[in-house]
Amino acid sequence: MSHQQSYSWEEDDFQLPTGVKKIGHEQPNCGQTYVMYHGTTRTNATAILREGFRQSAGGMLGRGVYLSRDLNKAGAYPIDPSLPDSERVVFRVKVNVGNVIAINYQGHPRQNNWHDSRCGEVFDTAWCPPNCGMTKSGLEEDCVWDPSHIKIDRCIAPTPMAGPMPGHRFYK
Repeated sequence: MSHQQSYSWEEDDFQLPTGVKKIGHEQPNCGQTYVMYHGTTRTNATAILREGFRQSAGGMLGRGVYLSRDLNKAGAYPIDPSLPDSERVVFRVKVNVGNVIAINYQGHPRQNNWHDSRCGEVFDTAWCPPNCGMTKSGLEEDCVWDPSHIKIDRCIAPTPMAGPMPGHRFYK
């Protein structure tokens, strides 16, 4: 009988770096710096450490770097059921969110152009509140336009658990 190792995402209680905030479900305040998380593969993590973050080509909020203030959400990325948890890595980062817009429903008029001056006010970060219908998981998500606003604080690897744990917790 084969046994597949199960993993969980944990972070020891930590002291926040000076000037950095960790908040729950409230909209990020413009101009503040927050702790967020970015999930990726071990291979991509090596490239990020070497070259820095780069904007994704697209996504539900268009181009940008996708992050979350929820460690477990970040730990589920990239969404690839064939990728073992042991090959996943999460960066804990400090993000200066700059000017923030809430994108709180599908089809929001600024959903894909929040950073485009031709469409009105320019925003540095688009924020999807939890349970607003934007994400399948119901968890909050952030998209940061300028990768230079993101500073890596540390890398978190999944922690092996005893016993099998089927699938990702919130994509059922």
